[in-house]
Amino acid sequence: MGKNKLKKFADMETLECVYQYPFATLRDSGGCPLRGRWDTEVFGAHKRPLTLELGCGKGEYAVGMGRLYPSRSFIGIDIKGARMWTGARQVNDEGLDNVAFLRTSIHLLPEFFAPAEVSEIWITFPDPQMRKVNKRLTGTHFLNIYRRVLAPGGVIRLKTDSPFLYAYTMAMIAHNSLPLLAATDDLYHSPLSSEVPPITTYYEQQWLSRGIPSKYIAWQIPEGTVLSEPDVDIEPDTYRSFGRGTLQGF
Repeated sequence: MGKNKLKKFADMETLECVYQYPFATLRDSGGCPLRGRWDTEVFGAHKRPLTLELGCGKGEYAVGMGRLYPSRSFIGIDIKGARMWTGARQVNDEGLDNVAFLRTSIHLLPEFFAPAEVSEIWITFPDPQMRKVNKRLTGTHFLNIYRRVLAPGGVIRLKTDSPFLYAYTMAMIAHNSLPLLAATDDLYHSPLSSEVPPITTYYEQQWLSRGIPSKYIAWQIPEGTVLSEPDVDIEPDTYRSFGRGTLQGF
């Protein structure tokens, strides 16, 4: 492990906005002590809507939304602490009191959040996982995890550069008859652009500069819905087969 990563990990231990709970700690203590109490124990608020950014990376969306919406609370979640150090340091330096970071696996969300504790989930530019449906963050495997923490009427929002993930997610929503609130395959040439926070991540800027439009979907999961995977054949993203640095057709 490089010295820079070690330094970041050490710094993360000192930042009050960062929460890290090893699995052994969760097992021995019966779960996260903040479960059901993030609003009051962490953000010092009562009944303030809570938004999660899953796979937050550097936390650009969580930090950006925290700046834009001071009356809401935001938690960036990622398993890789060295990435979220950037966002955590910004929160600390700017004194943002409505943004926190949680280092854990998305599979463990119900260990950290009580039923109906989360109002909204953002999934920003995830790996589309074209070969492994159970690893897709918009697949039914993860949707069944999200629904355990989402409040009634809670919203899931996806931004992606991947035509494959966009088509798959739309097929999944249609197959399960889920309420579709918004969808566009070219966000910044759509009226929906005014409804989405004006935040572009580092990777989004890279895709846009190469002519790949951002796609956006917002949907809900009604209580009692039994989810199943759509039986569809979706063309893979050709540019991704050449790696991030080389785009077919550009």
